[in-house]
Amino acid sequence: MPGLTFDNVSITYRTSGRNDRGEIAAVRSVSLELPAGGTLGIAGESGSGKSTLAMSALRLLPKNARLDGRVLIGETDVASLRFGELRALRWAQASIVFQGAMHSLNPVHTVGAQITEALQIHVTERWKTAKARETRVLELLEIVDLPPEKAGAFPHELSGGQKQRVMIAMALACEPDIIIADEPTTALDVIVQKQILDMISRLVSERGISLLMISHDLSVLATACERIAIMRNGELVEIGEARMICSEPNEPYTRKLADAFPVIGDPASRMRPVTRHGAGAHEPGRSEPSNEVLLSARGVNVTYHGAGGTRAVRDVDLDVHRGEIVALVGQSGSGKTTLARALMGLQPTDEGSDIRFAGEPLPDKGKQLRRFRRRVQLVLQDPSAALNPKLSVYESVAEGLRVQGISGDERERVAQSLVDAELSPPERFFGAIPQELSGGQRQRVVIAGALALHPEMLIADEPVASLDASVRGEILGLMLSLKQRLGLSALVITHDLGLAWNIADRVAVMYHGEIVEQGPTEEVLLRPKHEYTKELLAAAPSVREKTA
Repeated sequence: MPGLTFDNVSITYRTSGRNDRGEIAAVRSVSLELPAGGTLGIAGESGSGKSTLAMSALRLLPKNARLDGRVLIGETDVASLRFGELRALRWAQASIVFQGAMHSLNPVHTVGAQITEALQIHVTERWKTAKARETRVLELLEIVDLPPEKAGAFPHELSGGQKQRVMIAMALACEPDIIIADEPTTALDVIVQKQILDMISRLVSERGISLLMISHDLSVLATACERIAIMRNGELVEIGEARMICSEPNEPYTRKLADAFPVIGDPASRMRPVTRHGAGAHEPGRSEPSNEVLLSARGVNVTYHGAGGTRAVRDVDLDVHRGEIVALVGQSGSGKTTLARALMGLQPTDEGSDIRFAGEPLPDKGKQLRRFRRRVQLVLQDPSAALNPKLSVYESVAEGLRVQGISGDERERVAQSLVDAELSPPERFFGAIPQELSGGQRQRVVIAGALALHPEMLIADEPVASLDASVRGEILGLMLSLKQRLGLSALVITHDLGLAWNIADRVAVMYHGEIVEQGPTEEVLLRPKHEYTKELLAAAPSVREKTA
């Protein structure tokens, strides 16, 4: 069984045309070894070169990339293979689980057909006939804990966790010796993430597969990998046993990655998200929530009327006080986003639902609704999708002011909003377009666009789900800062309990459309009463799992 070796690998991207920046070194002189049957994690933030390094193992780099050094699968130098030999190696000897399952699966073919495609390309005696391939597909679905009828489903008919399981089934189809998993659990809720990680660990153990896993989250790698390598700016910073890397790292950067994801119950990380400056300051004079209820929901129900009808939100009671951050937590499909849309007046509610803002019923049309949406702003999960790629930062932030017909000095208001979102000096960002910004900067622009209207409350839907460790801390630190400086209230929708521990005054737990538990953060997360809350807490990964 072959292993995987990176021997003094450097990878450079050549740029040209309008975006000509010369040669960009993405990976610099990295040597790593994944022994046969071993597990190796590579951690680092976006831009560290970890995915570029992994893609080189199957020669999946773009044409403008130049590789120096050697990438070996067993004794075979991947760069020396002709196309036919490379095609034979892919899937059969080494396969990959890509990060975005929805983007990797073909939306117009059933998942069974897509798994079958790999078997048709790599025909062996075992699955030479259509019947044998059909049997193999059902066997693979069973391996990844999916029912056989899912073979006839299209990707959009599956949940995020089910799509990721299909990707793993495809990677296993031709019985490879090596699997490369690139951020296989990003943006999955904690319970589905634990299921995927447990399944990967079981398959590696039972089948003797070599696993190379890539993530920016050390707690995820600690769950599945024996050894972890840390990359930064294309270079290998540190490598060692998972326990040592998580609990006794030699490098400050490794410690920063380990500390970026808080341990629930650790007083040091309560209201102190880790940023590039270290832990956020717990200011003694920070504003406390008032007794005034800003947003109130009573008996809220939302039903989607279709075949049979689906009750997505059931009898929800929820309050958000002025100057308070409330975390609404739960799995994907629990009804969190539907409830948020209802609170914004974007989703019709059933008769009898009572939603009030500052004591007044939620308006349903006309100028009143428009004025309400000045006071409550929505921050979407994906900043890349929320921003128009053709508009500059200035135009994106000013758009809301123009829609609302707000008079005054537009430039001054846009500049102040960028300063409030900690993008300074603001003039430096006025002309930038989204693709010229980092993920964290894009999310700050979205928040600046909301702040330009001087809202009293933000409703933020998974605002840090896909962001790197330190960028995540920066955005959470910003939200705490906005609460302290501007008295802003926020309802933060998340599946990340660590986020709630970092910044929330109160937590509400949602399950199957109902809020099953709510109260002060310390009470809900440290002394949970409902079994579902306990299940969420038990599923949350932690670097301390490797230090016990």
